[in-house]
Amino acid sequence: MTAAYSVQRAEQRVPMALAVQIEGNESLPGVETTFTENVSARGARVTTIRRWRTNDRLHFATLPGEFRATARVAYCQPRRWNGFAIGLEFLEPTGHWVIQSPAVQEDHQRG
Repeated sequence: MTAAYSVQRAEQRVPMALAVQIEGNESLPGVETTFTENVSARGARVTTIRRWRTNDRLHFATLPGEFRATARVAYCQPRRWNGFAIGLEFLEPTGHWVIQSPAVQEDHQRG
């Protein structure tokens, strides 16, 4: 008998289209301007024309905005029509992101 397991995310994803730039693809160098599909405090799902490999590192920046991050590609999935969707985990974020993690929100409330 096969048991079905559901993976629970630590943080909720929020559907949100933000203009961003990503760069660092080895196969197709250059900066790509694109959009998020959804976001969380620790990452985002982003549409892209480039194929990325799991664990690739890239540079992520909001447009306009002050948020920048080195990010890890958690997955790269082909989209139905064209391009790909990549899941990103922020590794070295700087600036203000649209969603704060609960620990950061708690610190702001105390301070």
